Amino acid sequence: MRRGIGWRMRGGRGWVVLAAALTVSAGGNGAQEGGRNLPNATVGNDAAVETALVLGPGKGVKDARKAFEKEARQGYAPAQVNLAVCYLNGWGTEKNYGTALYWLKEAAKQGQTSAYTNLGLVYLNGWGVNRNYEEALKDFRYAAEQGETGAMVNVGYMTENGMGTARSQAEAAEWYQRAADRGDALGQNNLADLYLRGHGVPQSDAKAAEWFQKAADQGQAAARIKLGFLYMTGRGVAKDPVAAYGWILAASQAGDHRGDEYLSELNAQMDAAQLETATRRARELQEVRQLSATATALVR
Repeated sequence: MRRGIGWRMRGGRGWVVLAAALTVSAGGNGAQEGGRNLPNATVGNDAAVETALVLGPGKGVKDARKAFEKEARQGYAPAQVNLAVCYLNGWGTEKNYGTALYWLKEAAKQGQTSAYTNLGLVYLNGWGVNRNYEEALKDFRYAAEQGETGAMVNVGYMTENGMGTARSQAEAAEWYQRAADRGDALGQNNLADLYLRGHGVPQSDAKAAEWFQKAADQGQAAARIKLGFLYMTGRGVAKDPVAAYGWILAASQAGDHRGDEYLSELNAQMDAAQLETATRRARELQEVRQLSATATALVR
C-alpha cells in the first residue's frame, strides 16, 4: 500500500498590517515504499504554532497586542482575530483561551472568515473548550466556502481522516485541490501526498512530483523533503542526488530534520564538487524561503 507523509493542517490569520498566523500541524503514520522507509512525518495530532508578526521600529509584541486590543474594542473584526491569536499564542500577554474564544466569536458575528478558521482550531484542539470535531468542521467549512485556503486544507484533512464526518479521501482530494489551485503550499503538499499514495485520486508519481515542486518552491518544508526523496529514488522525476540533497538539506536547515537520515546516503553518491553544488543550492533555497516568509507577513 502506498503511503505518504506530511504536516497536514493549517490555521487562520489576522488581516491588518501587523499580521499573525496560527497553524496546527498533524500527520499520519510513517510508512514504507517498496521496502524503503519514507521520511517519517508523524506529529501525532499535536498542536503547533507557526507565527509571523511584523513590528514597526522600536515596537514589540506587547505594543502589537495593545494596538490590536484598542481596535478590537472599537469593533474592528480583523483586530479582534489578531488579538485572539495573541491570547492563543501568549504574545505580549499570558495565554488565555477564554479571552481568545470571546474575541473570535465577536469577529465571527461580523462574518470575519479568519475568525471561523481559528474557531475551528480551538474546537479541534480543545483549547479552553471540550474538543468537538463536528463544531470544528462546521467552522472550517464556513471559512472554506468563503475562500479561506487554510480552512480548505483543514476540511480536507478532517474529511480524509473521518474526523467529525464520514471518511472520504476523494472528497479530501477535492478540498486540497481547491486550496492548491489557489496557491496554498500546504494544500499543494497534501494533494501531492494523495497522488503519491493513490488515495482519493489515481496514483501518479509524476503528479505528486509536480505538486510537491510547487509547494517546495514556496518553502514548504515537508514538500521539500518529499521532493528530495523523489529525486533520490527517481520517482516521477529523473534520479538526481544533487537535487535531492539540496532540497532535503534546505528543509533540515529550516529546522525540519525528518529527512536527515537520507543526507549521509546521498553524500556517499556525490563527489566533492557535486556536494558543494548541492550545499550551495540549499543555502539559496533557504534565502528564498526567508524572503518569501517576510513578504507574506507584511501583506497579511
